[in-house]
Parts: sequence; structure tokens; C-alpha cells
Amino acid sequence: MEFKNVTVQAKANVYFDGKVTSRTIITANGEKKTLGVMLPGEYSFNAQVREKIDIGQGRCKVRPAGGNWTEYKAGQSFIIPPATQFEIKVEELLDYVCNYE
Repeated sequence: MEFKNVTVQAKANVYFDGKVTSRTIITANGEKKTLGVMLPGEYSFNAQVREKIDIGQGRCKVRPAGGNWTEYKAGQSFIIPPATQFEIKVEELLDYVCNYE
């Protein structure tokens, strides 16, 4: 995946003592995305808006609040609806792009 003509926010987004990090980019047409890495572990997030997460490398399991675990791997994507809490179990280093929709 390649992005051209983007603005990159230099300040890193750092969560869980550095085990999850990302950088925010804004595309030429105003789309906000984060490019990130998650180390193996279990994490909980709150999505404010709809998020589409594309996995470039690694493997994880995702469970929306009250839902079931679903496994995802490199080349796959998953959607988190707005105003949703979700858990993620990262089983091997996860390289991802989060698209805020």
C-alpha cells in the first residue's frame, strides 16, 4: 500500500507503554489515516468514528463489545462501527493502516 501527496503529523500516537504506536497522515483529499504497529499483547480501544483496519503484516483476533472473537491476518481488513469498544489480541507483530470513515 502506498500513499502519495500526504501530510504527516510528526508526533507519534503512543499507547500501552509503547506497545502500540502510530503516525497520523492526511491524504490530498482530506482523509485521515493512521499507520501503526502493535506488539503482541491484548488491548482495548474505543472507536469514536467508523474505523476500517487493513492488516499489512501479522495476525490478531478482534472482539467488539459483547461479540465473539474473529481472527484476521495479513491482507485482510475489519470494520469497527462508531461509538464501539473493542478488544484485540495481537498474536504476532501487527502492521496496520486505520482508515477513519
